[in-house]
Amino acid sequence: MWDAIKLTTLGLCAFLAFILSDWGHDFAFRFHAFLCMVALVAVFIAQLRRVGDEPVPAGQSGYSGYMDDVVRAGVIATAFWGVVGFLAGVFIAFQLAFPALNFDWGQPYTNFGRLRPLHTSAVIFAFGGNALIMSSFYIVQRTCGARLWGGNLAWFVFWGYNFFIVLAATGYLLGATQSKEYAEPEWYADLWLTIVWVAFLLVFLGTIIKRKERHIYVANWFLLAFILTVALLHIVNNISIPVSFMGSKSVQVFAGVQDAMVQWWYGHNAVGFFLTAGFLGMMYYFVPKQANRPVYSYKLSIIHFWALIFLYIWAGPHHLHYTALPDWASTLGMVFSIILWMPSWGGMINGLMTLQGAWDKLRTDPIIRMMVISLAFYGMSTFEGPMMSIRAVNSLSHYTDWTIGHVHSGALGWNGMITFAALYFLTPRLWGRKKMHSMAAINWHFWLATIGIVLYAASMWVTGIMEGLMWREVDGQGFLVNSFADTVAAKFPMYVVRGLGGVMYLAGALIMAWNMWMTIRGGARIHAAVPARV
Repeated sequence: MWDAIKLTTLGLCAFLAFILSDWGHDFAFRFHAFLCMVALVAVFIAQLRRVGDEPVPAGQSGYSGYMDDVVRAGVIATAFWGVVGFLAGVFIAFQLAFPALNFDWGQPYTNFGRLRPLHTSAVIFAFGGNALIMSSFYIVQRTCGARLWGGNLAWFVFWGYNFFIVLAATGYLLGATQSKEYAEPEWYADLWLTIVWVAFLLVFLGTIIKRKERHIYVANWFLLAFILTVALLHIVNNISIPVSFMGSKSVQVFAGVQDAMVQWWYGHNAVGFFLTAGFLGMMYYFVPKQANRPVYSYKLSIIHFWALIFLYIWAGPHHLHYTALPDWASTLGMVFSIILWMPSWGGMINGLMTLQGAWDKLRTDPIIRMMVISLAFYGMSTFEGPMMSIRAVNSLSHYTDWTIGHVHSGALGWNGMITFAALYFLTPRLWGRKKMHSMAAINWHFWLATIGIVLYAASMWVTGIMEGLMWREVDGQGFLVNSFADTVAAKFPMYVVRGLGGVMYLAGALIMAWNMWMTIRGGARIHAAVPARV
């Protein structure tokens, strides 16, 4: 009976999507309705093939104590989206150096304006988001001693989130966005993501509630804070009114300085909770496990958590110095940003000191090296960010490539490296292998990525400061000496260096993808009836 209800519902939804794909007012809406129809038909066929299948009971061969299939899918999706996002980033980096690469196909699908938000979302939300979801599912099971709550709801989260990524990516290329700083997708994609994110929260929270361990490990604190706060940020920032329920256009509820304030409350806290709190949850699990050492100070980790959570939410207005925003609001953001130095460095110190007694592993374990370099970049970026929030520094750095260098040193160094380390940690364990196929390839990945980050960030620091100084240079009569075109021409060598750094980072990711593939398809297998809590 339940199978019949599911199949009927899926069939009706697919038929509705087919109708919308013909009735939509613009091409983007019709195309997305068509994608919905294809996805629903695929799910319908998958469900039809499973009708009558009996679940595998506990104790039988092939049964896993934990729900790891969805984590395996997340590992593969993370690696895939990483390569896609890095490739798009390299291409748009060279577009800035060589504008002729903005090809004219009659439509602007491959120009910088369309590909830039595609790259940003592919790296942050596709690569980073899948890393966080699969890590959350893995960590919460091991630290709670419980299988994921909700049965196949975890699969809905995985496929639903990745379907949102496809909607967003194609929307960027087709020009269907809200035209805000982060070029958010249109209203129907936002609604879908809200449903998926609520399901994510239910799976994670339900697993914690039914845990067999009395204690809630600190990694779960950070992951739960990330899930809850991102939900709040997403809902408030993306409030919009559709122009038509048959089109991909909407009107924003907030306008003017209020919209700017909400945008940067969202933007900076997306960094604070998506790219910081969530990845700190990964750090607090994977670093101790890889080093085989306990967290250096559990008390410091709790202080780190509460200080970071309380302070970060106030820091967004520092992006709006010298604008129509009242001075007291931007000053508030600046003050809280400076105070953030302390909890941020507390987390970095806690992670590095966890390696106390295991520093010798740096010579033999490239995964540990990736974790250490990620913590180093986390510490550097969380020093640089508060410094750039100070008005005197901000007057030079804002709107220049210095900001781009800062963002990428954190994203590539902190988020990228800790994710790579997590993928190398998880791949052999999830597929029952003794180790990765090639440790030498991990070494190559480490050095390519590290040198690539240094080239990228250093070139942007140099060109950003140069750019800021050229903008404020005046002659004896008070007139500007340099035009905007002069600054663009002066930056050309550094733009080429930036592109080469991106090529090295992409090459490292391709090596990782090959290494993961070789590990999954072959190698010595470990047999275990029910996996240990690893």
